[in-house]
Amino acid sequence: MLSIRTDSLASRTWCAMAALFWLAALAGCSKGPKPALESKPALKRLQPGKEFSGFLQDYSKLKPNTTLGDDALTYVSPDKMKSLHRYVAIIVDPVEVYVATDAEASLVPERGREAVAKYFEHALVNAVSDAFPVIEYPGPLVLRLRSAIVGIDLGGKVAPLDQPGMTTKPLERAIVLEKVGVEMELVDSETGERIAAAVDKATLGAGADVGTENFSRLDRFNEAKLAFDQWAERVREFLDSEHELTGEDAERALQSYQPYGK
Repeated sequence: MLSIRTDSLASRTWCAMAALFWLAALAGCSKGPKPALESKPALKRLQPGKEFSGFLQDYSKLKPNTTLGDDALTYVSPDKMKSLHRYVAIIVDPVEVYVATDAEASLVPERGREAVAKYFEHALVNAVSDAFPVIEYPGPLVLRLRSAIVGIDLGGKVAPLDQPGMTTKPLERAIVLEKVGVEMELVDSETGERIAAAVDKATLGAGADVGTENFSRLDRFNEAKLAFDQWAERVREFLDSEHELTGEDAERALQSYQPYGK
């Protein structure tokens, strides 16, 4: 009887250990690949005489898109198997920052460019989140949104803050957005294949600058906030326009619509 109980206990122990290993393996598989670690926005310099920053994979297929603005260029993959219609979620990558050609990159305040990149990333998430759920992990039918702010410049020293209740210190030098443009592309999160891309080169004019890392809370930097919000909305308009069914796709969808059955 004793040997039977010992064998039974050993058997149960082995089964329990096997079950734990199986659950651990299952949990590991369910997490999927980890996203890229969050990092400070990369600071790069525009090359002299270049029309574009070099952030996108390819610029040769971009075409004017007047529905988004006179200075907008866009690309959408002609392959129906790579259509935006197929995707069900999106990852929004940290925004990259490019300094204007004639600016001294070493003088650009790190806190300021981090604030600029973070605000634009936040605006993008708000703009696209009700079109695609925003997630962190790559997977099947998941897009990755890559974006860059191109052409930030340096301004003068920032005047003391005069808004009550604000304890943040001003930046040493203002970040000027007057000639800034935006470049972005949507790629397949698993393969990296480009699905769509856009460049918005519209200049903002005087008044759009950032003088503190908490600029979104200060009225004096409203022009900068509005600029990022408008760019994010254009990205959303671009997504919406590409989600509209046209031609054969629209006709097929209309014919298949049978709210009361056959």
